[in-house]
Amino acid sequence: MNTATQAFVNEHAGDDVRQLALRRVPADVDLRAALQQIEGRQIAARKLPLWAATDGLLFPPRLNLEQCSSEATATYKRCVVARHMDRRDATFVDLTAGFGVDFAAMASLFTRAVYVDINADLCELARHNLPLLGLSAAEVRCTTAEEALEDLSSSAEAPAPVDVIMIDPARRDSAGRKVSLIEDCVPDVCHLQEQLCHAARLVVVKLSPMLDLTAAIRALHGVVEVHVVSVAGECKELLLLLRQAAHIPVDEIPITCVDLTPSGLVSCTYDFTRSDEAVAPLMLADDVAGYLYEPNASILKGGAYKTICQRFPVRKLSMHAHLYTSDTLLTSFPGRTWRVVQQSSFAKRSLRELLNGATSADITVRGFPLTAVALRRQLQLREGGDIHLVATTLSDGQRCLLKVERVSQS
Repeated sequence: MNTATQAFVNEHAGDDVRQLALRRVPADVDLRAALQQIEGRQIAARKLPLWAATDGLLFPPRLNLEQCSSEATATYKRCVVARHMDRRDATFVDLTAGFGVDFAAMASLFTRAVYVDINADLCELARHNLPLLGLSAAEVRCTTAEEALEDLSSSAEAPAPVDVIMIDPARRDSAGRKVSLIEDCVPDVCHLQEQLCHAARLVVVKLSPMLDLTAAIRALHGVVEVHVVSVAGECKELLLLLRQAAHIPVDEIPITCVDLTPSGLVSCTYDFTRSDEAVAPLMLADDVAGYLYEPNASILKGGAYKTICQRFPVRKLSMHAHLYTSDTLLTSFPGRTWRVVQQSSFAKRSLRELLNGATSADITVRGFPLTAVALRRQLQLREGGDIHLVATTLSDGQRCLLKVERVSQS
């Protein structure tokens, strides 16, 4: 980026890129490059604050920034890997490093760190950015994950020469269509797993939260840990840790559901196994009590639906509505909490009493046959307002509508 373009970026760092795109600029200003850097730094200020505060860093197009890890999740992965470190002279290879957020968070744990990506533009950015982040010794290789892994595997001896390999397959097939199974992602980790575990003592597989977690666990061999990571209640990623010699039964693999604050602090963790969930009794509520709870996104994605009732004095509203209720307020519940103000059936008179002339409301539906949009249309309500309604199904199959107030957790 030339001096004039850099000066333009610095001058307009906080401006709206959509408005800037319509402006006439001097001939020596590369407007397209400038807009990419301005937008990138603005996104990074929210998602990667330490990167945004580092002078001289260059940013990729919006899509790459949207797909990369946040600093919060990258820091969590670093902590997970650090617990498994048992050597000082260690090597780390990230086979799908992308913009390099996870790689940069991890690299300082290791004596040798190798960045691998097939995208030549991202590799050039890595060569520029990593020294500015204090990682001048990092190696950058522009090649496919398969080719890099083949090189590692062909030179691997027991014990494996690489301590940790990370791989993050894209959730799209070769035609660009979104997929839900790990074996349909690119690269195919299921096909590569034997090579991966042969080349490294520990393999960290990072997956999209949209993938089928149970299917992924069953498709991979040697899984020793599963981490389901959410940030501020939104599920962000799945982490599966693999070791070659591990033979833990699928139902006994420890699953950690963690919710992070945007700054990366752990707000709550929930540990369980599929075996725990399988033997836990289904504790259903007869009716809605004074408080309503919904577990955070990582717990719901992990599938801890019944053990919640063993860990907390709550009852589940129904088999398929993952909502819970109790008479007393539980300030430590890992998720959203509402106070139930009023309950209604879907009889016209009961609904009229609950709505009391309201013309708008926020609506949440859980275990209910209609979408929020369809129910709002049926109730003739606009979106928004001060009223929050939860539509759900009780254990006896009855549909109900709850007027609730959010209880903030300290």
